[in-house]
Amino acid sequence: MHSARRRKPAPPTGSTAVVHRAGRRRRSSHRRGRPRRRGRNLLTGLLVAVGLLGSAAYFTGGGRSDASSGAPRPRSTHVTPTPTPPASPSPSPSPSASRTEIDVPPTGSGTFVTAQASGETVGSGSRPVRYVVQVETGLDISPSQAAKEIAGILAAPRGWTHDPDNAFQLVSAGSPHDITIKIATPATADALCWAGIQQDTGGEYNCEVPGGVVVNLKRWVKGSPTFDGPIQDYRALIINHEMGHFLGHSHVTCGGAGRLAPVMMQQIKGLHGCVSNAWPYDENGDLVTGPPV
Repeated sequence: MHSARRRKPAPPTGSTAVVHRAGRRRRSSHRRGRPRRRGRNLLTGLLVAVGLLGSAAYFTGGGRSDASSGAPRPRSTHVTPTPTPPASPSPSPSPSASRTEIDVPPTGSGTFVTAQASGETVGSGSRPVRYVVQVETGLDISPSQAAKEIAGILAAPRGWTHDPDNAFQLVSAGSPHDITIKIATPATADALCWAGIQQDTGGEYNCEVPGGVVVNLKRWVKGSPTFDGPIQDYRALIINHEMGHFLGHSHVTCGGAGRLAPVMMQQIKGLHGCVSNAWPYDENGDLVTGPPV
C-alpha cells in the first residue's frame, strides 16, 4: 500500500552491499632458541610463515560474502533492464501440478508486459477509469490472470463501484487508458515509487504514482503479517487502497477498537485496535473510514 517513509533529498546509493571486513592482528612471540633446538625452530618458522600467507589470502580475497556477514544491501534508485538470456529447452510444468508459493525474486528486468485482457465497464459513473495491467517480465505470474483478478476486485459490490460516481474498465494492451497497474519485484517497485513520488518504499510497500499504481510483488504473493485473511483479500486491500488514492482519498486511521479498518488506513503498519478489512464499504453499504492522518 501507499506506506512509505519520506526519504532525504538525496536518492539512495547503488545496489551493491558493502562488505565489512575485520581482522585481528596476530601477535607473534619471537623466542630466542638454544643452539641444540635450531632444527625445531626452523620448522616452527616455516609453519608460521605458511599461516601468515593463508591469513593474508583470506582477508584480501573477500573471505566473507554479503550473505554470510548479513550486511544490508542499499537499493538502487533506477531500473536497469537486464539482457534476456538465450532461450534454452526446459520442461514445462504439468497442468495438474500444484504450486504452494510464487517465487519472489528481489530484483527483476525492469521491463513489463501488458495483459491482453479486457472487460465490460463496471459501476455507474459517467466516465469509467480505463486501466491496463502490466507484470514485470520474467515473473511467475500470468498478466492476463492478474488482470482478471484485479477486474474482479474493482467490480465487487463492496468495492469503489458502490459509489455511484465511480466506474472502471479493464482494457487491453495498445488501448487508450487512464491508469496503469504494475506488479513489480521489490527493487523495481522501489525505483518506480522513488521516481514517481520520491518516497522510499524500502522493498516492502506499494505506491500510487502519477498515472499509475505500483504493486510490490512481495505483498501480492506474501500478504502482510498484520492482515488476518486469505491472500485474495489482501490483494483486494492493495488494489482498493491504491485506487482509492487515484480517486482522491487520503490516509485515515482506525475509527475505534473493534471496528473494521478502513482501506485507506496503512494496515501493514498496524491495525491500532481495528479489524483487518479489504473493502471500502461494509456489509450495510456504509463507507468504512476514520480520523484523517
